[in-house]
Amino acid sequence: THITHHKLHQCCFLPCFVEFERPSIQLEWIKLFIINNITICRTIMTTTPTKITLLDGSIGQELVKLCGKKPSPLWSTSVLMSDPELVSQVHDSYFSAGSTVATTNTYAVVPDRLEKANLLTNQLEVLTNTAVSLAQKSRDKHGSGKIAGSIGPLEGSYRPWACPPAKVAAKRYQQTVEILAPSVDVLLIETMSSLNQAEGALMACCCDNNKPVWLAMTVDDDNGSLLRSGENLHDLQPLVDSYQPEAVLINCSRPEAISSALDIIQKFGKPFGAYANGFTCISEGFKGESATVDALQARQDLTPQAYADYCMEWIHQGATIVGGCCEVGPAHIEEVARRIRAAGYEIV
Repeated sequence: THITHHKLHQCCFLPCFVEFERPSIQLEWIKLFIINNITICRTIMTTTPTKITLLDGSIGQELVKLCGKKPSPLWSTSVLMSDPELVSQVHDSYFSAGSTVATTNTYAVVPDRLEKANLLTNQLEVLTNTAVSLAQKSRDKHGSGKIAGSIGPLEGSYRPWACPPAKVAAKRYQQTVEILAPSVDVLLIETMSSLNQAEGALMACCCDNNKPVWLAMTVDDDNGSLLRSGENLHDLQPLVDSYQPEAVLINCSRPEAISSALDIIQKFGKPFGAYANGFTCISEGFKGESATVDALQARQDLTPQAYADYCMEWIHQGATIVGGCCEVGPAHIEEVARRIRAAGYEIV
């Protein structure tokens, strides 16, 4: 089941049935055709297993739970400042679960959030470097893995109308990119809700930078063909063609919406994948300025087994990068890793 469609098309041909005088001869010929094709398919599965990159899961929400404090608009950045050892603990737990990528706790270390807390002038570089160092420490302790430098949206998640124009956003991201790029393996642009948001981040990350860039978009809770801005996901392709990110992903969306989104982005000609969230929905209350995550509710039905079912579905669609976002924790990633290996894939 985990051979990609294009490989099947390369090795399997529909037989051209011909009339034989004796039906038994035709039956034997058909049996031989089936056996030969099964043998070819098994050979492909044995010699060229699909390689899957397994991302970690939620960073911010795990930190909020572990610290036991009331969430603030700074979100996981507050924990980075007050309890950095908890960040290491979260990274360690994901590597132990089977993840091969540590995502830096820099999603909320963005200029506008720090500015509102009067921290921008002297803390952007310090906090970014601290987050990178903690991820590297866990990676080195584990002995292998990659570091993904997280770059979140400006002006809050799921608020595309509040984001500045792309050229302005690119300038605001510039310092973050300059700090992250030398120390990470890939720049991970996360939770982009609109084409304008995506272009601003791509402009900052893809110009004069030799590091791979992965672009992750978030889609409508009920319609995976639409971005949260209401724009059509199909319309992302010109940006992908122009800026050439290494991979295109769907993240921080309900898992039910992701398969239809993958049907679209798999046509962009890039490696693709997904990492969903475990929220019941993105409430209107969370879309206000300076909202905190206590305006959102975690699902009770998204067990590790249920989440792994979704991930395997995405892999069968051709996804080669999977993981988890908010409310998808180490237990979920551990089950996803188990299922991936059980299906004969190689986690890289």
